[in-house]
Amino acid sequence: MDYKKVKTDVNAVTRNIEDFTVGTNNVYETVAVLSKRANQIGLEMKEELNQKISEFATTTDNLEEVFENREQIEIAKYYEHLPKPTLIAIHEYVNKEIYFRNPHKERPEDF
Repeated sequence: MDYKKVKTDVNAVTRNIEDFTVGTNNVYETVAVLSKRANQIGLEMKEELNQKISEFATTTDNLEEVFENREQIEIAKYYEHLPKPTLIAIHEYVNKEIYFRNPHKERPEDF
């Protein structure tokens, strides 16, 4: 997923708490869903960044060979300007782009 194309706020925004009870009827359950999704997004972003940075890895660890690589700087700037994973998760939740379910609510009670 290209997170640069996600049109969401880059800064934290004050939100109405009632908007977060729509799908779950429970604010705490919604926060759990958002945190799990934010972790997934963060891991995807980290893996993508590690793949791009690994292309520039050197095999020797010599302090004299440390130099500025313009491409690495551009990659770092790209990831610095992306919205935070939490804000992306909130954007997806508000726009109903997240699928979630609670298996404890779906399981019939054992008597």
